[in-house]
Amino acid sequence: MDRPVPPPFRRTLREGLSLPRVLLNPLRSPRKGPQIGDGRPAIVIPGLTTGDISTTLLRRTLKARGFVPEGWGMGINTGADPAKLKRLEARIAHLHVMSGKLVLLVGWSLGGLYARVLAQRVSKHLSMVVTVASPFSGDRHANNAWRVYEALNDHTVDNPPFAENLEAKPPVPTIAIWSAVDGIVAPECARGREGESDYRLRIDVPHFTIGTSRACIEEIIAKIAEVDAEHR
Repeated sequence: MDRPVPPPFRRTLREGLSLPRVLLNPLRSPRKGPQIGDGRPAIVIPGLTTGDISTTLLRRTLKARGFVPEGWGMGINTGADPAKLKRLEARIAHLHVMSGKLVLLVGWSLGGLYARVLAQRVSKHLSMVVTVASPFSGDRHANNAWRVYEALNDHTVDNPPFAENLEAKPPVPTIAIWSAVDGIVAPECARGREGESDYRLRIDVPHFTIGTSRACIEEIIAKIAEVDAEHR
């Protein structure tokens, strides 16, 4: 793989057109579709400088398909936080024990990095990990958010406060959702190299659209259903 570089500035500027989708998420309803969740729990982790409001439509759609989804419930995601990781570990274990069913873990952007770390720590409680436009592979500076990240945290993107290797594939079915026109994350970093995920799904829309468009969410859920069917 060639050394990835951040998306061009013109593409980043276009991301601004997608921001209203994030803000209007609480007002939007999901599409109906096949029931694939069977009452299984799911946790959706938001990206950098966003919170559960950004994942509202995704969670509502998961609920409409039979999952029992939750947000991460810890306000705005400002960066890797050991205490928040521990809280999520405990919640995942609790949901598994209480429901008797493995947990689906979905992370958007930075949330996907949380998801991959958690999947290495508590894989026995998880059914699947889905990363949505998450820069888990390659150069940590091949995105247009690393400066914001470092301004908000006491560590650099190259020295996060956890020991896990983000590029190591978690020991559960893992889907990497990526976009060739992402304006925030280099596509190569969200797609990853061979062996870093089990499945890949390309959806060519802006970074802030991929988790808030009904059409994109439908593609993501269809892929979850496909992978789920293979591993049941």
